[in-house]
Amino acid sequence: MFKVGMISLGCPKNQVDGEVMLNKLNNNGFQIVQNIEDSDIMIVNTCGFIEDAKTEAIETILEVAEYKKAGLISAIVVTGCLAERYQEEILNEMPEVDAVIGIGANSDIVKVCQKAMVGVKTSNYPDKCYLPLDDERLVSTPPHWAYLKLSDGCDNRCSYCAIPGIRGKYRERKIESILEEAIELANNGVKELILIAQDTTKYGYSIYGEYKLAHLLKELCKIEGIEWIRIFYCYPDRVTDELIDVIASEEKICSYIDIPLQHCNKDILKSMNRFGSYDELKELLTKMKTKIPNLSLRTTFMVGFPGETEENFEELCKFVKDIKFDKMGCFAFSPEEDTPAFDFEDQIEDNIKNKRAEVLMDIQYTITEEANQKRVGNVYKVIIDEKDDDKYIGRSYLDSPEIDSGIIFTSKNNLEIGNFVNVKITDFDGYDLLGEEIQ
Repeated sequence: MFKVGMISLGCPKNQVDGEVMLNKLNNNGFQIVQNIEDSDIMIVNTCGFIEDAKTEAIETILEVAEYKKAGLISAIVVTGCLAERYQEEILNEMPEVDAVIGIGANSDIVKVCQKAMVGVKTSNYPDKCYLPLDDERLVSTPPHWAYLKLSDGCDNRCSYCAIPGIRGKYRERKIESILEEAIELANNGVKELILIAQDTTKYGYSIYGEYKLAHLLKELCKIEGIEWIRIFYCYPDRVTDELIDVIASEEKICSYIDIPLQHCNKDILKSMNRFGSYDELKELLTKMKTKIPNLSLRTTFMVGFPGETEENFEELCKFVKDIKFDKMGCFAFSPEEDTPAFDFEDQIEDNIKNKRAEVLMDIQYTITEEANQKRVGNVYKVIIDEKDDDKYIGRSYLDSPEIDSGIIFTSKNNLEIGNFVNVKITDFDGYDLLGEEIQ
């Protein structure tokens, strides 16, 4: 029995793809292990979205290659977005790698690993449409929460984004398939579902001819055992009134929305091939906050897009101060080959882009501190993620696992990971809230 480990990089969507591959390997005689030194084969499931992600992927492959040089592992397999994007270049430039496969070949992972163990190099890049959407997974998240993937690919064609070229056209699952998987996850102890896709708000349009996310959410809320449902990757011009009303009315749906806006200036957004303007986005977000009680808004912005002037950036800073997002990420524009923005004029120097990102995050930090100060004294329903010495680490509806901060709290009781408790907030430390369990 060969032992196989996986390092999965990048977004939750890529992680789910990795879980499908691990399940296939597990069902075909491979033993899944956690550590590189325990492995015969290491799979590096890569991200290739922006420059930083590509750098991380390459550095990870090179680190794993050192284990192979030392004789601690026998083979390296590279999968995921970087493999799909650069294909033969990886094999040519990294001779330690034994196999590189595109996302359409994920279903062949068993044969690929078998060949790698007998010294046969493999490279295969079939059509992206062969990426499985409905296959069973070996869930790698903690037992009490899991991602639920609705679709793959993207047709939005933002001018800076390489994803359509990497992941292919938008494809989605049928409602019955999603519900079946959600029920299975609930039966296995999952209490929190996080809905993911390249664009969750588009769900239903391909199969049913209309947006069906609101309907899907209502069906998911009927599943016994599921207590929290979160929504990631919403596209602003597809956030319908029906969706807002369902989030507001269904108790199981967290008042939490991840809605990457990228910018607020109408000219920059138009150049990005995206929707909106300062006033239009503010109107949408204000409506969402008004209709959904205590809504936690998460967004992502891009600074330094070609042509972004100081005035455009100042407008973005004003927008962040005006809206007061609960959670915000920011990254500098990365010119990606094979995207329209790669050849745009008025490219901005790296030092300016990085400085703008730093300034925007400083503004958000101040907003977060002010919000956390107001939360002192509040009581929240908290799911317990882990125990660290004599303290517990958990999250309220305000926080998503892995990307957001959390609540560090004490308890006089011996609590179980994955359970819900009530926590009173007593203080805060930067992004984290501090508290104590109460009955």
